Amino acid sequence: MSVDAGEADVLSKRQYESLLDAAETYREALVVRLCGDVGLRPAELARLTIDDVEQARIDPPRYLVRVPGTEEGRDGRTAYLPTRVERELRRYARSNDLSPADRIFSVTPRRLQMLVSDVADRAADLYDDPALADVSTGDLRHYFAYRSLVDRGINPRVVKAAGGWRSFEALESYLPEPTEAEIVDAFEAIERPSDPRGRDRSRGGDRADTVGDDSVVRLLLAASDQYALVRLDEDGYVERWNRSAAAMFGYRAGEIVGTHVSAFYPDDAVDEGEPERVLSAALEDSGHEVEGWRVRKDGSTFRATTVVTPLRDDRGRHRGYALFVRDVSSYYDELADLRSRRAELERRYALARRHRELTESLLEADDHEGVETETCETLARGDGYEFAWIDRTTMADRRREWRVASGIEPDAIDPLAPETWEAGSVEEDDADPGVRVAERDDRTFARVPLAYGETTYGTLTVATDRESAFDGDERAWLGTIGRQVGYAITAVRRRNLLLSDRVVEFDLACRDDRSFLVDASERLDCRFELDSLVPTSESTQLYYLRLEDAEPADVFDLAQESDSVTDFRLIETYEDGWRVEFVVEGSSPLLTLSEYGVTVRAATVESGTATITGECAGDADLRTIVDGFRAAFPDSELVGKREAERTVRTAREFREGLEERLTDRQVAALRAAYFGGYYDWPRESTAEEIADAMGISSPTLHNHLRKGQHELLRTFFDDPSDDLQESDGERAATTE
Repeated sequence: MSVDAGEADVLSKRQYESLLDAAETYREALVVRLCGDVGLRPAELARLTIDDVEQARIDPPRYLVRVPGTEEGRDGRTAYLPTRVERELRRYARSNDLSPADRIFSVTPRRLQMLVSDVADRAADLYDDPALADVSTGDLRHYFAYRSLVDRGINPRVVKAAGGWRSFEALESYLPEPTEAEIVDAFEAIERPSDPRGRDRSRGGDRADTVGDDSVVRLLLAASDQYALVRLDEDGYVERWNRSAAAMFGYRAGEIVGTHVSAFYPDDAVDEGEPERVLSAALEDSGHEVEGWRVRKDGSTFRATTVVTPLRDDRGRHRGYALFVRDVSSYYDELADLRSRRAELERRYALARRHRELTESLLEADDHEGVETETCETLARGDGYEFAWIDRTTMADRRREWRVASGIEPDAIDPLAPETWEAGSVEEDDADPGVRVAERDDRTFARVPLAYGETTYGTLTVATDRESAFDGDERAWLGTIGRQVGYAITAVRRRNLLLSDRVVEFDLACRDDRSFLVDASERLDCRFELDSLVPTSESTQLYYLRLEDAEPADVFDLAQESDSVTDFRLIETYEDGWRVEFVVEGSSPLLTLSEYGVTVRAATVESGTATITGECAGDADLRTIVDGFRAAFPDSELVGKREAERTVRTAREFREGLEERLTDRQVAALRAAYFGGYYDWPRESTAEEIADAMGISSPTLHNHLRKGQHELLRTFFDDPSDDLQESDGERAATTE
């Protein structure tokens, strides 16, 4: 566009808005606004950063931009930055992840001029206005000057400073010659009293800009990518296309103008005639709102609410449609997430309910099989799992016996068991590697060992057809179930042993060199005899042994090489041997038997063979115990078993046996120390005070106390048959 000598041929407001509508990208629209609304030159835009924007007022917010100088020698200046342009500028910077010091437009001034030229060509074609094709960045600055001076009546000195013009002559061409009426109106204010509120009544109020409805709509569309406004002609073809619609659907104006609205609908909706029905309903009802799937240029779909309003001229004739489209996908995504979270919480609650019910049912089980049955029935109850089963491995013939199942017939289990269990190509959880997961026949299976310490009683398998089953939390829960059931089986076995009047004694021969004592006895040709076994934790035991036919130093050298022996020492030396102590950590033959609820009565290890005598309840499954022992120590065998009646000592028998072992002076010393408060904490009496009261020396008192305590402890821990361990039930019967 050219500027004549007498007046400026500037853009109209409608032409300027057409340029904004023709902008296909957010950057294009922002460049047009910075030239036309702020008055910036391309060279100034190329240097602009967010740091150059400053807030001049807080309420209401007002902004200035410190325009940087140019290479052409122009000095920097301060320009006014409209609030809406400031918001768009910051939004553009955020979406492009720009720092405050980064250049907003990292291109040359020439490229910015070409960008405006492309927008102008597009607007000329889109709105059939050839004059728009010649619009340049200079024309946009002319539009800024004209709007500021003429439409808004801003002081020319302010416009000159804000726009960076060097003289007022450069602005004079935008100011038309005043008419006679304008001259009269300008000076009439001198003779007319002013409004107390400072307004010119003759001109209908303030001269401040009012915001029109079109501007409000533009602000709303620019505020979010979720709204678009499209105009159709009478037949439903796209007539006008703006950047809000381009951002939502992905089409440029040249690609979509003249295309039928059905391009925004999925194929099945088009086949069913939905686009035509929507337009017809809008025409009949003077507006129609509908929600459904819409299609972008790249073929992706999204949920949208569309308000269709028919457009009519002053005579009521139909001139097209206005489509207001709102992308509501985020709301549906949020709703789907909430439903998914609700379903997940309900599933977790159902699993937690199963866990609680299982805990309660395990407390009521009275034998090993009862624990297994309750476990399977509880887990298969409800919606958590389709079915469950527990199996044990029989080492004698290397086959698996199905012990108990719920929700499925035992005969139907074999075909369902995934082959990958044995191959090991299953998914394992790093947090609980004992839980294994595999898929087969549209089901997901999880398998967890039922274990207590180093002893595994069997394997629990659960199956479900739920999607995304057995995540990390559920696997951790199943791991806890496996340990809980293992504890319950151990507890009922030990309880039954304690309460049983009839016991089964059996002898095991273990030649497995994974046992330190077996290996040492074979390598040194020595003999160990177990005096006592003291558990200090679930996986650690103290062994007190009699050693013969080998020097302790040689045994200790082997112990240092063993991973299972963590400590050792020599306690006492005899004429024919030694008494030694070992701290054994982890798997061992005696620990494995104790985890099965067996009481070890005797054990000797000689020439690479450990002979262990154990005792279990009369109704215990000895085969399961032996199979479990052989699973840990395969080179073992059962060499004998026999039934026996349990003998229980009464409290009277215990006291009588103790009195036979203590002397009168030992009894007197113990009673005086006990009732005199010597054993209290803090002590009520010292040893010297007790000795003075008895009329004896302190060393004599200590001698009586030490021997008396030794006999008391020996009577408590040793029974007449020199058993190694005394069960909790026997101790309870003894101390009644």
